[in-house]
Amino acid sequence: MQLRKLHLLQGFVLLSVIGNCYARFVVEKNSLTVTTPEKIKGTHDSAIGNFGIPQYGGSMAGAVVYPKENQKACKSFDEFGISFHSKPGSLPTFVLVDRGDCFFALKVWNVQKAGASAVLVADDNEEALITMDTPEEDSSSAKYIENITIPSALIEKTFGETLKKAISGGDMVNVNLDWRESVPHPDDRVEYELWTNSNDECGVKCDMLMEFVKDFKGAAQILEKGGYTQFTPHYITWYCPQAFTLSRQCKSQCINHGRYCAPDPEQDFSSGYEGKDVVTENLRQLCVFRVANETNKPWLWWDYVTDFQIRCPMKEKKYNKECADDVIKSLGLDGKKIEKCMGDPYADADNPVLKEEQDAQVGKGSRGDVTILPTLVVNNRQYRGKLAKGAVLKAICAGFEETTEPAVCLSGDVETNECLDNNGGCWQDKVANLTACKDTFRGRVCECPLVDGVQFKGDGYSHCEASGPGRCKINNGGCWHDSQDGHAYSACLDIGDGKCQCPPGFKGDGVKSCEDIDECKEKKACQCPECSCKNTWGSYECTCSGDLLYIRDHDTCISKRGTEVRSAWAAVWVILIGLTMAGGGAYLVYKYRLRSYMDSEIRAIMAQYMPLDSQAEVPNHVSEDRA
Repeated sequence: MQLRKLHLLQGFVLLSVIGNCYARFVVEKNSLTVTTPEKIKGTHDSAIGNFGIPQYGGSMAGAVVYPKENQKACKSFDEFGISFHSKPGSLPTFVLVDRGDCFFALKVWNVQKAGASAVLVADDNEEALITMDTPEEDSSSAKYIENITIPSALIEKTFGETLKKAISGGDMVNVNLDWRESVPHPDDRVEYELWTNSNDECGVKCDMLMEFVKDFKGAAQILEKGGYTQFTPHYITWYCPQAFTLSRQCKSQCINHGRYCAPDPEQDFSSGYEGKDVVTENLRQLCVFRVANETNKPWLWWDYVTDFQIRCPMKEKKYNKECADDVIKSLGLDGKKIEKCMGDPYADADNPVLKEEQDAQVGKGSRGDVTILPTLVVNNRQYRGKLAKGAVLKAICAGFEETTEPAVCLSGDVETNECLDNNGGCWQDKVANLTACKDTFRGRVCECPLVDGVQFKGDGYSHCEASGPGRCKINNGGCWHDSQDGHAYSACLDIGDGKCQCPPGFKGDGVKSCEDIDECKEKKACQCPECSCKNTWGSYECTCSGDLLYIRDHDTCISKRGTEVRSAWAAVWVILIGLTMAGGGAYLVYKYRLRSYMDSEIRAIMAQYMPLDSQAEVPNHVSEDRA
């Protein structure tokens, strides 16, 4: 029974694919002009590869070489000792390789590693040109596909044979690749659209797509705010054939009775999220764009999509309406209008928003049908190449009429400060002038700040609080504090686990409130028989009757006279001890001076009658000659 259900599922998925087989697929082209030798000069069409970085709006000249070995480029050229690095002063090297035996992207990667500047792939069949696409989701191929930076193009078999014949005959073959007309540029505004998906568990391509959205957000918002571009997001859905609308597969993957469907994220109908969850979130994201557009802030779509991916991932089981509503609220969007736009997903009727999306999938004019995710369309032409910020920005800038390009197209990067608008949807403390919003060249991020050595912790969107030593210096650590009559109290503690705790004399949660404790009423102090208690804010005053004195530490009253007598005797003893010490000191000085005087007198008397050791010997005046 389970196998039969699986076959039914495969059946209606196949019907959807067959429908697309008859779709109109347009191959995006650029021109390739042979400049030498004279005998083969001319211009030919070539199909732009859907990876690497085409030089949209520009051109590139190079010399074509055809390797003697590894002509299909399915192996690394290092194995054959071949290098395509250009010598100083020479034209860049364009390598001609043959189609077959391995992926297009692998051929281009091997040629790029060998030092070439571009790749021409000669078709092995006499047929119309096709788009060289990336292989199906494969973690091993994804590692090199995202690192391909050189342009590539597919050429017809007969043209490839002509180039090979000229090269083998010793001719120098120079060509010019031109992308200047690959994107129409009718006016000073570019219209572009991105066909995307909210599913974050669909593998390598989904990861690449979301990485692009995060990287390109800042540039997209600058272009949109300046009125240079008009951006529109789109989402692909398919329908469930009428015969299967009541099946478990259709019910789990579709809304509106099989009209709008998406594949199961985990490819497992028994667990996790379902395809209809993805369709519902796709619909929500479309309505976010529509409501934001009504408020003249269509660029908020980029904020919502990136924030939803960060805050509401499937892996953490947060891919749901509650998390989406939190993101919508943080961006200041009208949640009720978005709900109204989404309509009833259980109704047996068309959804106007998703119906428009299915109609838009059909190609119009120079644009083919949209059948691949992700797909970028610039001025009604499908973009081919690496989905990366720099490459896409170059393609968009190529869509402006000459001399009407905005300054961003002439600069190395785009700078914007998204934190100035609604604080970027991040946490902030207006009282302390603190925010979790950080502006970067890729757009804003919400991260709890580090202020004066104190680290705030939280999700950065709705919550941040000071943590660790010194936290009480920053807005009192988020704890209660107040002052009255010159006395200030705080519930913030820098020690321990950092929780807020009301100070002595108060009670409460320590965060929002701390109330004064009435020590007198609650009989917590000043309870001796002679005591009289008066409550004060944060403390109390206690007095004793008569001439008694209150001792706070012992909560008792003692006699003032006893205290005065003890104080008087203490003063007497201090004086007596002082006089005794002074007398002893004077006696010692007198004794020392007297002994010194007597010693000097004795030495003087003895010096008169006998020489001392310290005196010189008396000289003998008798002449030595008389001896």
